Amino acid sequence: MLFNFDNSYSTLPDAFFARTEPIPVREPVLIRLNDPLAVELGIDLAQLHSSEGLAILAGNEAAAGGQPLAMAYSGHQFGGFSPQLGDGRAILLGEVICPDGARYDMQLKGSGPTPFSRRGDGRSALGPVLREYIVSEAFAALGVPTTRSLAAVATGEQVRRERLMPGGILTRVAASHIRVGTFEWFAARQDQVNVKLLADYVIERLYPDVQQEENPYLALLQQVIQRQAKLIAHWMQFGFIHGVMNTDNMNVSGETIDFGPCAFMDAYDPMKTFSSIDHQGRYAFMNQAPIGRWNLCRFAETLLPLLHADTKQAVDQAERALDAFAAIHQTEWQRRLTAKIGIEAGDKCDMQMAENLLAAMSESGADFTLVFRYLSDALESGDDHQVIALFDQPGAITQWLGQWRKRLRDCDHGQAIGLMRRTNPIFIPRNHRIEEVIVAGNAGDFTPFHRLTELLQQPFTAQPEFAEYESAPLPEEVVQATFCGT
Repeated sequence: MLFNFDNSYSTLPDAFFARTEPIPVREPVLIRLNDPLAVELGIDLAQLHSSEGLAILAGNEAAAGGQPLAMAYSGHQFGGFSPQLGDGRAILLGEVICPDGARYDMQLKGSGPTPFSRRGDGRSALGPVLREYIVSEAFAALGVPTTRSLAAVATGEQVRRERLMPGGILTRVAASHIRVGTFEWFAARQDQVNVKLLADYVIERLYPDVQQEENPYLALLQQVIQRQAKLIAHWMQFGFIHGVMNTDNMNVSGETIDFGPCAFMDAYDPMKTFSSIDHQGRYAFMNQAPIGRWNLCRFAETLLPLLHADTKQAVDQAERALDAFAAIHQTEWQRRLTAKIGIEAGDKCDMQMAENLLAAMSESGADFTLVFRYLSDALESGDDHQVIALFDQPGAITQWLGQWRKRLRDCDHGQAIGLMRRTNPIFIPRNHRIEEVIVAGNAGDFTPFHRLTELLQQPFTAQPEFAEYESAPLPEEVVQATFCGT
């Protein structure tokens, strides 16, 4: 068998999913295989690169040992509850057991309609496939917990969106695809038996240590809260805006999922949004932590009957767990933000200094990634001109630089520079570069896609041959909005 499948989710009751098969495509062409990830998963590379491997990745042939299914879930989308969502354009092929015993879901995105497609075609345009491959693998290289991309395939068919577009299929890998919305699916139906069954499954698969706790369901809630609070701070370290933080896009495994209307900021703006449908700024950059907590409140609500037989005590336990979110997130955000200015384990005063820098960047429209990266060069060379040139109002940053240098005067500059260069990437998946990739890919040219994917595997390392990818976009290149892939 190509994949070492052991499909535990398919043993759950039928209410958890709909068994469905991928729909074959006309002329699949392999765009890219993620060989290092395949090796981690224990997949034979020669077989994966064969015509048989392509047929499976395109949905044209069944994967031996797989049990294809579309997962059921609900979700709060922009604050409104949708009781029936589910995998409308994704099919879980099965769960791969790695050589080290780890278990990962393998899913095809864009492989045809499912019972949850809600009149959709179940397909994906090629552009969202290329975007998710680039951003998810860039996240992995940056060290952010994330779903991964194993393969990108062009289908040889057209899909109809606002116009006809080339189609594609992504093979996505994750520790789990179980979402807050999966719990909401059963809670909305007052199906407490399956809420408990799902919670027990998640504990056994993702959080086995909590089985020893006096109240394992409360411990599960606490663990998911902790992972999400830290994950969002990790996003913010790199100026990332998820764009569609609905409860059906929050994995209980603590992995980033769904790279539709996401983007990395160029000019810093705390209220920046990119999603074309986020008209109220619900998922703006600095709103991500409050929205994360809001989503976790919905998760906690589904668990209340499991937390305690007495509703009031259950609510009290959930509220105490949720009250910890802000402190966990703030501690992690402070640690990551002060590291960006060369201060390890910074205190409140250091955090205030870092926030003052963000304020100056916002006022001047300075580039988030370049400011932090150039600070390490400035500390090494003693020359601030490169940093100052990024600001429309040099006076504010000049004063800040003086305070910063004073703070670091008695620190080991070598250690500070090293910390900053491990924390601040040179390369991010800039929006205009992704757009270039998509335009070229739609025309059949995948050279820009391969180039961008490869250079992002070493985001903290200078790569002179790719120096042009460091730059912020020109005014005419700025991407104002990104779009969901459906």
